[in-house]
Amino acid sequence: MPRLPSRSMINILTKEISGFLHSLIAYVVIGVFLVGIGMLVWVFPESNILDYGYADLGSFFSLVPFVLMFLIPAITMKMFAEERKTGTLEILMVKPVTTWSIVLGKYFAGLTLTIVALLPTLIYYYSTYQLASPVGNVDTAGIIGSYLGLILLATSFTAIGVLTSALTDSQVVAFIIAAFFSFLLFTGLNSLSGIDIWSDFSLFLSYLSLEYHYNAMSRGLLDSRDVVYFVSVDILLLFLTKLIVDWRR
Repeated sequence: MPRLPSRSMINILTKEISGFLHSLIAYVVIGVFLVGIGMLVWVFPESNILDYGYADLGSFFSLVPFVLMFLIPAITMKMFAEERKTGTLEILMVKPVTTWSIVLGKYFAGLTLTIVALLPTLIYYYSTYQLASPVGNVDTAGIIGSYLGLILLATSFTAIGVLTSALTDSQVVAFIIAAFFSFLLFTGLNSLSGIDIWSDFSLFLSYLSLEYHYNAMSRGLLDSRDVVYFVSVDILLLFLTKLIVDWRR
């Protein structure tokens, strides 16, 4: 792994963020995310907090990963695919910039944009804090753990998105593949572990899923093993991305 931070990586990071925020799609994607998750938490009768009767953000943290499966691929789909299609990636690769700087610059740009999209949801915590009876009667530790788990989950979804963008010249294909693999790694493995054919291997298969470790952190249990798991997944995916970029250069 390269030394962090490097000047070239920071330049790529700021370039990606600036390019995204200067496009209309950025505000459409983030706006749709906030409106959609807001309606799920506060409006739709099946999941809204007001009908639930308790000042609890459990519905938000159980639903938001599925929304991130589409938000993050929408952010990352163009990072390599568009540059390769327009030929600007080839220009970047001949400059004195390491492949790791390119990959990490794009990765941290996608992660930063995702965190920016999540920041307005902190108002949900304030709202439930005020709505609780008595005021402040909420599981603050559990909410903090859930947000930390959500950020770690976002790191893995972002790594998946950057990897799939490096695989293809098509943004649409990159989006679809990223959404599929995000779903597979989050809940697909956990669902597959419930099939009887796996026997003793089913617990291990469940442990490999992102959902298993995200749910553990959502209960407010900050276990270093969950953090190590997410970091390991990120490093593996980013390493694969580097290999693909080097192979296709």
